[in-house]
Amino acid sequence: MTTYLDADPAVVEDAVALGDALVDAWGSWGPNMTPDARQVAFISDRSGVPQLYIKDVVLDGPRPVARHVKLSDDPVVSVRWAADSGWLTCEVATDGGVRTSVWVVRPDGSDARRIAGDATTHAELGPWTRSGHRFVVTFPGAAEGVPTRCFLADPATGRLDPLAEGELIRVLDVSLEERFIVIRDGTRGQQYVVVVDRLTDEALSVLPQGATGSTEVALIRPAPAEHGGPVYVYLASDVGLPRRQLIGLPFGPNGWRGEPRTLAARDDAELEFIDADDAGRLLLLVWNVAGRSELELMDTATGGRTPISGLPGLVAADPVLSRDGSSVVLGVEGPTRPRELWHLDTTTHAWTRVSSSPPLPARRLVVPAPATFAGQDGLPLTGWLYRAPSRLKGTGPAVLWLHGGPEAQERPTFDPEHQALAAAGITVFAPNIRGSSGFGREFVHADDLHGRYDAFADVLAAAQHLVDTGVADADRIAVTGRSYGGYLTLASLAFSPGVFAAGVDICGMSDLVTFYRDTDPWIGAAAVSKYGHPERDRALLEEISPLRAADAVDVPLLVVHGEHDTNVPIGEAHQIVLALREQDRTVQYLELEGEGHDFRRADARKRLLGTMVRFLARALSRAREADRVGGRAE
Repeated sequence: MTTYLDADPAVVEDAVALGDALVDAWGSWGPNMTPDARQVAFISDRSGVPQLYIKDVVLDGPRPVARHVKLSDDPVVSVRWAADSGWLTCEVATDGGVRTSVWVVRPDGSDARRIAGDATTHAELGPWTRSGHRFVVTFPGAAEGVPTRCFLADPATGRLDPLAEGELIRVLDVSLEERFIVIRDGTRGQQYVVVVDRLTDEALSVLPQGATGSTEVALIRPAPAEHGGPVYVYLASDVGLPRRQLIGLPFGPNGWRGEPRTLAARDDAELEFIDADDAGRLLLLVWNVAGRSELELMDTATGGRTPISGLPGLVAADPVLSRDGSSVVLGVEGPTRPRELWHLDTTTHAWTRVSSSPPLPARRLVVPAPATFAGQDGLPLTGWLYRAPSRLKGTGPAVLWLHGGPEAQERPTFDPEHQALAAAGITVFAPNIRGSSGFGREFVHADDLHGRYDAFADVLAAAQHLVDTGVADADRIAVTGRSYGGYLTLASLAFSPGVFAAGVDICGMSDLVTFYRDTDPWIGAAAVSKYGHPERDRALLEEISPLRAADAVDVPLLVVHGEHDTNVPIGEAHQIVLALREQDRTVQYLELEGEGHDFRRADARKRLLGTMVRFLARALSRAREADRVGGRAE
């Protein structure tokens, strides 16, 4: 028998306190090593804001304390260590927003200065050359007709020498002598990759001519003698392929190019990360297996692959293989532990913790269960179910959590919001609807353009799955999400009224036409392959924009946005809030000062968590009470 009780305020406040404690459980991520693998630079939010730290890698005995290297008060996004150990480069979120600047600093903290970028100019950090003397800085095209420009930067002088330019290019790697560079170009999911010989200005297509897809990682290394050619490029790519695989291509001077071939592929996984030693003899492969991570070491001479067991967490990220191939440092996390750094000895396969984490609250956290269900058209879909401990039997309130992207993926990571909601008695279901990454190229493109309607239907199928499996009451399910997930939240409420009892939109688009008009130009240009062109596909964009159907939103809605968001501009929040208030709808608005599209500061994340848990506990309780008296919650 199921009973329905309004949320107990004490239980809700206890859940918020748990969430705050989990936010305070700082993590460490984004490692990069010195060539001798004795020191690691990384990012940690132990001060409440992501900052740069350096630590000695000690495998035996007491672990040394990490040293903070001060750049500015702004969040650090990424760090790279020069091959000669003389410099560190960092990407910093200017004022906490979307636009980033590039900094250099000596390992001892001296000579820290900004090389490129400011509050109005977006600059991105690229790779170091293998010699360690210069690194890549990219300025994305600032307006239509203005190309993206890449430069080689000198850390000592700040001099920027032109390297390449194109519409949406990124330099993925630079060869040892700076003669060859690997360039990716194209819109999201429709990219191609070329190797450019800077001496002859020739461009060699790395993958089949005309084929497109996604390529996130490419490395230039010496070619094994068995593969032919003086140089080899390794890519993690799904260009022209069903899943992301390891592709190898030999090439050389004077336009010589061998044939690309698949070096490693799996039917059940996608290749997520690769790294290689300097000699190109050993590769580190990290596979995404339906959200969990698996590691392999590959001998490029023989093609032999050695699985690595004992990964101390479910999800791995940002792996770094030392230049001599002896060590790996990478980030590891899971639903009950924040991000930590671990060291792997590539010979003994022994794991050693590099960074520590603060103690967690003395209570059991929820480990999500994998779930499978079908879309309304029968497409197999998956998700992760965080069952509220107080709702292990019988139905109750629940929320759908929709990730961003759309190409992101819900994975079993450390999530204070999910844990706090579960502690408040609200089950969380985080589905990977079509358009999510990690399940093959066809799946990630299944929501492109007019496929958006099928993605809308997947959200409804996820809600129905909770009802069909006896997890949730049909009239006490909320829909929530951030970025693209926030857009899906608004679309679900506007286009399918009567399905959800409440919604939380975090930095989502409310009108795709105004999104294209106001977003940063390079973001809009890359998005046309996913959503449609702002001119050619305007009718579609108008039809799938929730703002045009705001009058259908008749349940409580919480809208959250960052003050400095220029990815999904803050006007997207303002206009949906205004439209709903003009119709006397119940809408609550939270603006997070000093934050951009990603909320990086602990105080802002706590404000979001507390507001969200209290709002949903109240809204879902009201939904059942209103149903008892024959009306809907206001």
